[in-house]
Amino acid sequence: MARNRRLVLSSPSEVWSLLADGHRYGEWVTGTQQVLDADLHWPDVGARLRVRVGLGPLTLDDICVVRICEPQRRLELEAKADPFGAARIAMNLIPWGENTLFVLDWHALRGPGTRMHGLPMDYAVRIRNGMMLTKLARIAVREHGGGDLRAPQHTGSG
Repeated sequence: MARNRRLVLSSPSEVWSLLADGHRYGEWVTGTQQVLDADLHWPDVGARLRVRVGLGPLTLDDICVVRICEPQRRLELEAKADPFGAARIAMNLIPWGENTLFVLDWHALRGPGTRMHGLPMDYAVRIRNGMMLTKLARIAVREHGGGDLRAPQHTGSG
């Protein structure tokens, strides 16, 4: 499992507003080239988000399904990218004073990623997810008038 943590200098409700808008995932989710569709009831349990992910001309369509939704607190997605399998993405928003401690956990559920689990894969995912959280934090601060964009982050497995 890869785990990232980031202090976001915005309130949980402000950060949640970004998570609750499926059409905005392309702004902060690293590797997303295009949001193809978001169910009208996103992020309710069972809602789907279709995205095109990739690098340059190498792309594939991915479907994220909401498995758990606790508004302003917790969102868990199952990302399905055939033929590569599926992954669990758990996002927890923890109030930290006026700010938010954002904890992101990722792990493979099915497919080749389950066999590649371990240090090299987790390290690559942590780098990607760290970039993602940096983008999300910058957007939240920009839109909600927060403070210093250089909030500390911790990337680790524990």
